[in-house]
Formats: sequence, structure tokens, C-alpha cells
Amino acid sequence: MQKILVTGAAGFIGFHLVQKLCAAKESGGVQVLGYDNLNDYYDVSLKEARLAELRKHKNFQFIKANLEDEGAMEKAFADFKPEIVIHLAAQAGVRYSLDHPWTYVQSNLVGFINILEGCRHHKVKHLVFASSSSVYGANKKVPFSEVDNVDHPVSLYAATKKSNELMAHSYAHLYGIPCTGLRFFTVYGPWGRPDMAYFKFANQIMKGDAIDVYNHGDMKRDFTYIDDIVDGVIKSSNNVPENSAPYCIYNIGNNNPENLMDMIGYLEEALGKKAETNMLPMQPGDVHETYADIEQLNQAVGFKPSTDLKTGLNKFVAWYKGYYK
Repeated sequence: MQKILVTGAAGFIGFHLVQKLCAAKESGGVQVLGYDNLNDYYDVSLKEARLAELRKHKNFQFIKANLEDEGAMEKAFADFKPEIVIHLAAQAGVRYSLDHPWTYVQSNLVGFINILEGCRHHKVKHLVFASSSSVYGANKKVPFSEVDNVDHPVSLYAATKKSNELMAHSYAHLYGIPCTGLRFFTVYGPWGRPDMAYFKFANQIMKGDAIDVYNHGDMKRDFTYIDDIVDGVIKSSNNVPENSAPYCIYNIGNNNPENLMDMIGYLEEALGKKAETNMLPMQPGDVHETYADIEQLNQAVGFKPSTDLKTGLNKFVAWYKGYYK
């Protein structure tokens, strides 16, 4: 019986990952422990609804606690004894970090050291952790490659994610803990995060409110559909690094940046309603384009996303209309 600890289990990516792990292994091959604090960064009822779906699986159990709660984290490791840890929990959001810096220090730095210490003292076989495309910061070269310099973050959120990569590398080197970091690129889909642009736009379009479009719409994002992301995370968790400091970092994206205005057009079409727009300048901490070079992850685990943006947004809108009636 393989035991997997998933932090951020009530979050967007964590929810879909646990669903896939539990459904595929319902025969008894895997046990999943979810760990999440259900904070109010966005609508808690959505997190609770995700959790209610997860509780339907017999091979799922759940702990509600903060990452920075050292005692709760240690108890989770000691009692559950995970072989694999997939660490997705974090304080997310670039703009939120401008006004709430201490939240990021607690969740993303103190919380991450608690994860690393748990892996160290409980002989975890593989730690897979969420990094972010935001680490590329002011990088002008596209597509973004893992060999690019990422020493110029443009938000505190990005700086904490870069710090996680460095912390994980040091633990891999010092204690031989196999660590894989995944730099996520603009993940979207059903059960998504209401703070993400596509979700906010859907809410505002349906209400008839104008949407705020930054940099006057001149932005590109490597939108990556949730099912493709989950497939890549599971494949990565089964691919344990074996180099001298057993550590790998990969981009996990769609390898196909889309124009922001095209995304809005697909949303309008799926919702059957036109958007009113407020064209605004670039926000602090934002970047003009994200674009993932995914060759390394493709070589390592055969990662190849298959969902185009229009198809993915249609699936999101179908869920959205059903969930919000």
C-alpha cells in the first residue's frame, strides 16, 4: 500500500490530483492523506465543496492545519508515514503578495522548511513540490528554459518560490532526499481558483460588470489545462531523481502562449455573453509573457499536454454553469 501525502488537497490542483490518485487506485493500491488549512484567500465554500467530493473516496483522509504549524506537520508525517510527498500548498498570487508579505513568509518559507524536515526525519522516498513560472521574473528570452537565470524575481511570491527551489536543493545535497520541483504555468479548468483571471472574468461577464484588462490586453500566457497538469505531476512523482544531489526542476506548461484577448474571446463565446472591458496599464509584479519550454519534462516522463485553450475553457464554463446554477 503506497502512502502519498498531498498538501493543498482542497486547492485547485491538489483536488484534481487527489481525485485522480484515489480513483485510479480505489482497488487498494494507494492511500492519500490530504493536508490543507482551508484559508480564506478565496471562497472557502469552494474549497469545502472540493473536500466533500474527496471524502467520497475510502482511501482518502484529511488533516486541517497550517503548513507553518510545526507540531501538526510532524504529527502528520509520524502518524501517516508517507513514502511520497506532493507539496502543492502555498500562499498563491502575485498581486496579493504586495500587501500581505508576512503571509508568504509563513506559508511559503516556514511551511516549506517544515515539509523538508518531515521528509528528512521520516525517510520519504520522493518530494515533488510546486514552484511557479513566476520565478522567471523579468526574463526576456522565450520560451523560458530551466537553464535560464532566475535571479531577478519581480514579486515576493516569485522570490519565495525561487527560495523553495534552493532550499530543496540543499536538502537533496545534504540528506539525499530526492526532490523534484515543477514550475507551473497558468493552470486553469473546472473547480479552478476564483482569483485567476479567466475565473474572475467569467464572474464579471455573467454579472454584466466590466473586466479589468491589464497592459491594454497586450499579454500572453501559457495556459495549461488541469488534466494535463495532473498527468505531469503523477508521472513526475513516479520518476525519482538519481543524480548525485537527487534533485530536478522542470517546467510544466502548455508550450503554447495565447493572447489574453483571445482567451477573453473564447470565454465570451462559451458563456454566450460579450464582455465590457476597462483597458488598464501593467500592474506591478506582472510580466508581459509566459512561455514554457517543456522539452526536459517530455524527455524525462513523456509529458505532452493535449488540451487547447478553447476546449479547456469550454469545459471550465460547463462546470461553472453547473456549479453556480
